Amino acid sequence: MPQTGTRKRSLAGSFQSNLLAGLLTIAPLAVVWFVFDFFLTALSQAGYPLGLTLIDFLDQNYPALTPWLANENVRWMIGVVVALLALYTIGAIASRVIGQQLIRLFELLIARIPLVQSIYSATKKLVSVVQQKPDGHARVVLIEFPHPGLRAIGLVMRTFTDATTGQELAAVFVPTSPNPTSGYLEIAPLDRLVATDMTMDQAMSMIVSGGATAPDRITIAPVVAG
Repeated sequence: MPQTGTRKRSLAGSFQSNLLAGLLTIAPLAVVWFVFDFFLTALSQAGYPLGLTLIDFLDQNYPALTPWLANENVRWMIGVVVALLALYTIGAIASRVIGQQLIRLFELLIARIPLVQSIYSATKKLVSVVQQKPDGHARVVLIEFPHPGLRAIGLVMRTFTDATTGQELAAVFVPTSPNPTSGYLEIAPLDRLVATDMTMDQAMSMIVSGGATAPDRITIAPVVAG
C-alpha cells in the first residue's frame, strides 16, 4: 500500500508538471493568436462592405466560384484582403502631394464638427508624438507609481511649464501590463522622472511580457546632476 500511494502521488505530480509545462509552452503562441485574431477580425469587419461587393461581382460573372464564395471563412478572408488593400491604397495616396491636399480638405471638413474634430485631433497628435522623440528629453522614463517607492514605465507625451511656479512638468502615459492600450495619464515634475535609454520597442516588450523580457541592466535611481 505505501508503494501504491507513492506511485499515485508520483503520477499526479508528473501529470501536473507536464500540464503546467504544456500551458507555459503554448501561452506565447496563444497571446500571438489572440492579438492577430483581434486585428484580422477588425480588418475583416472593416473590409466586409467592399468585400461583399467584390463577392457579388465574382458570383455573377464567375458562377463556378459560387460554392467557394459561399464559405464563411472565404468571405472573412476576402474582407481582410480588401481592408489591407484599402489601407495600402490610402497610404500610397497620402504619401503623394494630391493625397496630402485631399487629407487637408478632409481635416477642414472634420474641423467643422466639434466633437469629431476633438477626437480626430487628439488621436493624430498621439500618433505623431509616439513616432518622434521629445526634444532634449527621454521618451521612456520611470515614474513613481502607484505610490512613492515603486516605479512604473511611463511614456513622456509632452512637456510644459507650471503657470504658477514655472516648474517643468511632463504629461506621462503609464501603460498597464500586459495590455498597454489602457493606462493612466500622470502629470509629474520633470525632475522626478528617471530617464532611461530604453527604446519604445523594448518598453512595450517589457510591459506586454509582464517584465519577463527586459534589459539586462536598469536603474530606478534619479540622475543626479553634476
